[in-house]
Amino acid sequence: MNTQISIIGCGWLGFPLAQQLIKEGYTTNGSTTSTDKLSVLKSNGIQPFLVTLSETTISGDYSKFLTGSNIVIINIPPGLRKQPNKNHVAEIKHLMHAIEHHNIKQVLYISSTSVYKDNFHYPIISANTVPNATSKSGKQLIAIEQMLSTNPNFKTTILRFGGLVDKDRHPSKFLSGKTNIPNPEAPINLIHKTDCIAIISTILKNELWNVALNAAYPIHPSKKTYYIDYCQHHNLPLPEFNSVTKSKGKLIDSSLLVQLLKYTFKEIP
Repeated sequence: MNTQISIIGCGWLGFPLAQQLIKEGYTTNGSTTSTDKLSVLKSNGIQPFLVTLSETTISGDYSKFLTGSNIVIINIPPGLRKQPNKNHVAEIKHLMHAIEHHNIKQVLYISSTSVYKDNFHYPIISANTVPNATSKSGKQLIAIEQMLSTNPNFKTTILRFGGLVDKDRHPSKFLSGKTNIPNPEAPINLIHKTDCIAIISTILKNELWNVALNAAYPIHPSKKTYYIDYCQHHNLPLPEFNSVTKSKGKLIDSSLLVQLLKYTFKEIP
């Protein structure tokens, strides 16, 4: 296999994804914004590049990073928690123009199920449900999804992950001991990093382009049940929930992904 893949963002998910793709025979370029991380990427067989996106430009060694790649995987969150007024759409637009310029024909965009807003009746959200988020971050993700998927110069697959977890990064650890947590009856929509990587790998193997997919583990207990059980099991202080205010939520249905990829989820979050 001579396929070369460029992964924008080699962090919590992108780094182990790159390691897995190398095992599968892909030549893998990885970008980072940190000079310290270049040697870490290189020592793991990932061709490292310093690439920074801003609202006004794309800087760094982005041309070499993209040259020769068949596929670009865009794996960078909007980052609006740290910079609430940031225009992430403009950042991705600069990247999109660079992708066009380097004649790359396939793009995999890692999005989020936060493009769908929560509601009192816990709507079942399929991959065909029209994104309707009203949050700043959600609206920017929707705009990026539309910008990429309507670009005629390359094929785009949108992959919307639920809440990302692994054994070290788990929302229960953050919620442990907290009080007045909202939406206790809302269903959870989580996905383990192992499944994230396996799903991306399967999309690439199947060359599944021009589609939007939701990805969350298909069992959805309530937040209250799930987080209390997890904390009890791991001897963590229990969270306390606000049961006075009515819960809002949604239930992410990943059945289109399962059907198109013949995929079986591997890890319970």
